[in-house]
Amino acid sequence: MVTKDELCKKIQNVFPKAGVCGIDFDVEYDETVKAWAVDLHHGQHHLRTFIEVDEADNCLDGKTCFPLGMQIGQLKHNFDHPT
Repeated sequence: MVTKDELCKKIQNVFPKAGVCGIDFDVEYDETVKAWAVDLHHGQHHLRTFIEVDEADNCLDGKTCFPLGMQIGQLKHNFDHPT
């Protein structure tokens, strides 16, 4: 399984608009759902998505980062274009 630091760096590389890990977004492993939780921050608000362990592993192994990029992109879009 990938580490928090590896996933943070990968998110920053795949989707630079997400910002900086630890400032604009946080990553932590959620034992309850057995997946990586990614929280994007925007002022007082935050949005959370979960990245499956297999998706994170595949992305860091250089296979595909599409699911990870899509989920982070959708969160970021919600901040940039609120409904």
